Amino acid sequence: MPRTRKEPDARADFRGKAATINDIARLAGVSKKTVSRIINRSPLVRGDTREKVEALMREVGYVPDPLARGLAFRRSFLIGMIYDNPTAQYIVDIQYGALDALRDSGFELVVHPCDSRSPDYVTGVRRFVQQQKLHGVMLVPRVSEDQALCDMLNEIGCRYARIAAVSLDGPEKMVVTHDRDGAAEVADYLQTLGHRDVAMITGPAAYRSAIERTEGFVGALQRRGIELPKSRLVEAGYTFESGVAAAEKLLGAKKRPTAIFCGNDEMAAGVYRVALRMGIQIPQQLSVVGYDDSPLASRLWPPLTSVRRDTRDTGRMAAAMLLQNEAGSRPLSSVRPHLVIRDSCQPPA
Repeated sequence: MPRTRKEPDARADFRGKAATINDIARLAGVSKKTVSRIINRSPLVRGDTREKVEALMREVGYVPDPLARGLAFRRSFLIGMIYDNPTAQYIVDIQYGALDALRDSGFELVVHPCDSRSPDYVTGVRRFVQQQKLHGVMLVPRVSEDQALCDMLNEIGCRYARIAAVSLDGPEKMVVTHDRDGAAEVADYLQTLGHRDVAMITGPAAYRSAIERTEGFVGALQRRGIELPKSRLVEAGYTFESGVAAAEKLLGAKKRPTAIFCGNDEMAAGVYRVALRMGIQIPQQLSVVGYDDSPLASRLWPPLTSVRRDTRDTGRMAAAMLLQNEAGSRPLSSVRPHLVIRDSCQPPA
């Protein structure tokens, strides 16, 4: 039998080094421009040519250089994520959502933490955007609530997507999380259980999310005939430590509330710590509700009732918004919260 000719292994040419776009063009027998069109999903390439080149790129492990692509197209293939948020799990979930949207798009995600209380932080963000030549930026609360930052981005021609509790911009730039509605659902639930002496540990007053959650909770109670005195509203910082300090104030009072709603799960965990130390049983003597429904909520004991907002989906929506070529006219992007009931609440004794 005649021996069949063995096809050469393309990977043999690149042992110890990375293939370039010129290598791919040479091995595939096409022009560099054709390879570039295939990388950028141009429709101007025949199907069989596209399949052959893509198979070759997979074989040799070729990965397009986003910086080189940016130079060729006079723009970057980088999406920025700008944040100043004390809740680590929230930031991680937003990133995962953004990466979901960017997968197989040719774009990469770069993150930029900042201190929005610093007087020159807007200048710092401007420098970051211009140095990286970003295609667009995702703005995460609380920086998404800063109009001066958005005005700067408009001035330098950088597209952005804002994530916020309420609509602060045109629908092509907003993902709204409707925090007021989630907090109102908590008030309705606690009142249905029979709680009338309730308290709330709020987030920082500078955060729009904290304002919306507080007003949503207080307003829903008022509609049910329950007035929340100022002594039952304690501001904290969306952190475990600030939740501990706020819980000590509420649970150390001569008359303690029968239920506490916390502006996020981290602060609710702080309430659990103080209740345990003081010998207060949850939920027999104190009902507790959180917000975010982070992984922490189901890991506490008893498992924490919490408002779920799909944070990962929020990040996906914001990143996908930046990949659209034209904003056009479209409906507002929304993520609706809902209460997840677990074992941390029961009717008051």
